Order: sequence, then C-alpha cells, then structure tokens
Amino acid sequence: MNIDDKLALNLFHVDSIPHIEVDSEICSKCPHRLCTYVCPVENYKVEDDNVVFSWEGCLECGTCNIICDQGAITWNYPRGGFGISYRFG
Repeated sequence: MNIDDKLALNLFHVDSIPHIEVDSEICSKCPHRLCTYVCPVENYKVEDDNVVFSWEGCLECGTCNIICDQGAITWNYPRGGFGISYRFG
C-alpha cells in the first residue's frame, strides 16, 4: 500500500475555525520557508512569492509548528469532533 492509498483511508472533519493560524506579515519575511518543505500534505505552498496556507487536510503532526523559527505559526489541536480520524485498513 503506497502513501496515497494510506492517506485515502483517513477521514477529515473540517472545522470552519482553523486550528492553525499563520501570521502572514512575519511569514512574508521568512528567509527560508521551511514549512513548504516539511508539511507531509503540502498545506504550505509558495504562490506569487508568498506562502499560502490551508488547514484543511492537516494530519495534525505539528511539524510546521516545530520547524517555524520565525514565530509565524500558532498551532492548536482542532476542537473536539473535528480534525483527522485515522482509519487503518
């Protein structure tokens, strides 16, 4: 089973309130944009020389929070009943 097959087993309950917030002013001054390299589902992407973020589909691994050394990311677990549900098949 490849990674795409494994990810397809997961169930996402997307909340209208994001559990991750990115300060775009701080983020725009980041010299290395490590978040765009480490997110396993590529929720951080560079578009028109800006980092664009989407919390939907987040695996809640916390890697972005650990790697961001600029203080641009505020990371919390999703509210109860929301977020990812891992289903192993």
